[in-house]
Amino acid sequence: MAARHILAIDQGTTSSRAILFNASLSVGATAQQEFPQHFPASGWVEHEPEDIWDSVLATAREAMSKGGLGASDVAAIGITNQRETTLIWDRRTGRAIHRAIVWQDRRTAQTCANLVAAGHEELVAARTGLRIDPYFSATKIAWLLDNVPGARRRAEAGELAFGTVDAFLLWRLTGGAVHATDATNAARTMLFDIGRGVWDAELLALFGIPAAILPEVRDCAAHFGDTVPELFGSPIPVRGIAGDQQAATIGQACFTPGMVKSTYGTGCFALLNTGDKPVRSKHRLLSTVAYQLGGKRTYALEGSIFIAGAAVQWLRDGLGIIEKASETGPLAEAADPEQDVYLVPAFVGLGAPHWDAHARGAMFGLTRNSGPREFARATLESVCYQTLDLIEAMHADWPEAGQGGRSVLRVDGGMVASDWTMQRLADILDLPVDRPTVLETTALGAAYLAGLDAGLLPEPERFADQWRLERRFSPAMAASQREHKVRGWHDSVRRTLSAR
Repeated sequence: MAARHILAIDQGTTSSRAILFNASLSVGATAQQEFPQHFPASGWVEHEPEDIWDSVLATAREAMSKGGLGASDVAAIGITNQRETTLIWDRRTGRAIHRAIVWQDRRTAQTCANLVAAGHEELVAARTGLRIDPYFSATKIAWLLDNVPGARRRAEAGELAFGTVDAFLLWRLTGGAVHATDATNAARTMLFDIGRGVWDAELLALFGIPAAILPEVRDCAAHFGDTVPELFGSPIPVRGIAGDQQAATIGQACFTPGMVKSTYGTGCFALLNTGDKPVRSKHRLLSTVAYQLGGKRTYALEGSIFIAGAAVQWLRDGLGIIEKASETGPLAEAADPEQDVYLVPAFVGLGAPHWDAHARGAMFGLTRNSGPREFARATLESVCYQTLDLIEAMHADWPEAGQGGRSVLRVDGGMVASDWTMQRLADILDLPVDRPTVLETTALGAAYLAGLDAGLLPEPERFADQWRLERRFSPAMAASQREHKVRGWHDSVRRTLSAR
């Protein structure tokens, strides 16, 4: 009997998950494992590469065991991953030379400021669609080459390999046989020309990165290689890879220009499909690759918020206000409506559209009566306000997105389970917010890519017909109240931005 299941590996910032889908893309068995975060200095964030690998392998095996499936039952593996997180490893041993430097890490903020001051921002933006920022991989790679003894010499000699998490996992899954990535992950390195679809020699020279360490770039749906037999009993082909936000865009079936989705995980990321041409942002957004199929790239405008669900984790782990995330909605609902408390969660700087790596978090409007309920509401509302900043910038950059009635926002990620948060999001945006029946959209996107390449699943247009709405949240807040609240947010952000 032919294999009819797809295994999606969803490697995230705080946990790894594995989800089995059948050929109709219904969710079967799942497994999840958290792993530690390391904060060796202020603004630094690292992962142990072996923690990433061990958690991925363990969850993949657990999901298959729960589903009662062997390798022969799985037609393909799809990988989706935390983007920009940077690893360099020894080609001979497969062992990383340093902890992974996570996308949130800000250690190269001064390096980026120096590059901007030297006038390189226009070149980087024109080639990559990105801003010069510590968020992306290029300055992280350079830091590793300059700070790990012997790394630069070994890299130039071809002894080391760079990859984002997807490439590292692919290397491990294939026993070192394949060093490759997909176009969406390559587009997040600040080294990839998104118009030509190639690594850019001028940018490599600018950041001091030898081409010998770079992976091959492929379509999102492609036969990347086969797993070594000892991992799952027999080989399984890896047939799909996309960065987590692009995978969620695919899982949300945002294949038509003008469609927009926002994912609420550790951070928040909104992507607007702009079709077959990149749109150059004039409002500090990113232009990026949404997906690449059959050698053809589709582009998106993206707004990146560094702290979304991570702020709820702060309430739980930093302040001890809650024991679990689900408590925040009821607390927020019970908050005093007369208090205007704002959290600007710039714990690791502010992302789009501000791009202030030196800003740090702040809370405004506190009174003697402010307590856990007001803190919870301010935390959830901060995600809504940050999303508003992104949507307004998108509409300003690409007015077509608002034609024929303003956009509908498709949402996914852990935070969207909160009805209170989604209703407040619709109120703050003054837009309908659509929550799908399948919330595992990131994993779904990876599974779709793998299934597409395996011949199990239809072309994008037919896949889009299968998207199903679970609930639409429509704006219900009075315009005067919304305007008052948004003014307070803008004032709070202005006070938080750094002098630099």
